[in-house]
Amino acid sequence: MKLDSPLVRAARENDIPALTEIYAYHVRHGLASFELEPPDAAEMARRYAHLTSLGLPYLVAEFSGRLAGYAYAAPYRTRPAYRFAVEDSIYIHQDYAGRGVGSTLLPALISACEAKGCRQMVAVIGDSENRASIRLHEKFGFVRVGVLHSIGWKFNRWVDSVLMQRALGAGADAHPC
Repeated sequence: MKLDSPLVRAARENDIPALTEIYAYHVRHGLASFELEPPDAAEMARRYAHLTSLGLPYLVAEFSGRLAGYAYAAPYRTRPAYRFAVEDSIYIHQDYAGRGVGSTLLPALISACEAKGCRQMVAVIGDSENRASIRLHEKFGFVRVGVLHSIGWKFNRWVDSVLMQRALGAGADAHPC
């Protein structure tokens, strides 16, 4: 069932309980996260505060006030030469999977990162079989740049990470400053 497009807005501190619930589901049941135990709300609040203090976008999608998913950008790596590269993360509430929430969040996240001056976005997708996430990223211009085979151990099996990348703004065609 296709729903109307969700409202996308900046996440707020009072969203932390819903973000924690959505993420906990993915930690417990999926391979999008390689965490083994879900972080509590205090840890999720710390992570949110860190990313937003860096000026990075942290977005939520909602239908009639209910959070259907969220997306954020984090520094790809901490070394200074990587300062124009971000890694995206997207988590959808299980009740809204396959309903276009990711297709609403990802372009909004891309735009917000471009507005901040970011030049590359990297997706590190848990599990080579995560076709939904791979297709979502391909739909918005990401290309597969590699696979880290059997890099994680979760749910009693080895799991790959698929690396995808997309240029933002002028990408590498111009000086970043």
